[in-house]
Amino acid sequence: MGRSAGAADRIRGGMSAPTSEPVSSGRAIYTAVGSESRRARINPWVVGGLTVYGVAGLVGIIVLTVPSLNHLLTDQDLLATFKPPLSPGHPLGTDSLGRDLMWRILGGLGVSICVGVGVAIISVVLGLALGVFGGFFGRAASVGTALVVDVTWAFPAILLAIVFAGWLGPGLPAVILALALTGWASFAVIVRGEILSLRERDFISAARVLGVSRIRISLTHLLISLFPVTVVMSVFFVSTSIVAESGLSFLGLGAQPPTPSLGVILADGRDYLSKSWWPVVLAGGALTVLVLLMNALADNLRDRFDPRNRSSR
Repeated sequence: MGRSAGAADRIRGGMSAPTSEPVSSGRAIYTAVGSESRRARINPWVVGGLTVYGVAGLVGIIVLTVPSLNHLLTDQDLLATFKPPLSPGHPLGTDSLGRDLMWRILGGLGVSICVGVGVAIISVVLGLALGVFGGFFGRAASVGTALVVDVTWAFPAILLAIVFAGWLGPGLPAVILALALTGWASFAVIVRGEILSLRERDFISAARVLGVSRIRISLTHLLISLFPVTVVMSVFFVSTSIVAESGLSFLGLGAQPPTPSLGVILADGRDYLSKSWWPVVLAGGALTVLVLLMNALADNLRDRFDPRNRSSR
């Protein structure tokens, strides 16, 4: 995820800074969205699909967190191993230990959503803070932020995951820290670029002439103007974090048994792929469709916030 700057820059390419100055921080969240963007609508299929995934993930989180329901994820029946989908009592079949795949996939979706949202929150907060600091608080701050970003990009997420796994032990906290501490940098670069454009606007100059502090300008003007790109990048972080968490769990650095994860299901099922394809296909399909829907949502949001991008494609 530390190398996601290219993808992030592609997203930023469709997100331009506001074209007119906000009158006040309380009246204008962003001004790049004109009458054309009001006609832009999120694809209903994307909304419907993500709603289904959201409900499934919520069910998974409930099963994970309610002790009396945990057994649904871990109950084993060695007399019912490799039951195919649509078997009585097992709509999606069972795995090599006779565990119900439907509940394990629901639990895996809950884990993926929690990790994705957690990484997105940390990455956005760090990226906004350091991006605004580097773009609006002078040359020394800009150079310092660029140096921190370069150092961050020197460490891939998998290396940090190994370090944190050795420190905290393998598990989801290590994954969240590793992905967040490598993901924020790409957002900080985007934010800094937007700030360099925004700080020359008349409404910023007027605020500074009136003696408004830089911190207050950042909180009441700049952050509000960054709302569109923040929303799009948040969705992007959730999407990439879900993929990264599954990959790290597949390698044994993420969720540990008995905690379910789509990556763990894929790792468990690969050894039996020749005689029972459904664990790999169903878990992999659920992961693929979720990521595609998240990417489609990010694309739709980008078009909604900057409709000029639609006509350029």
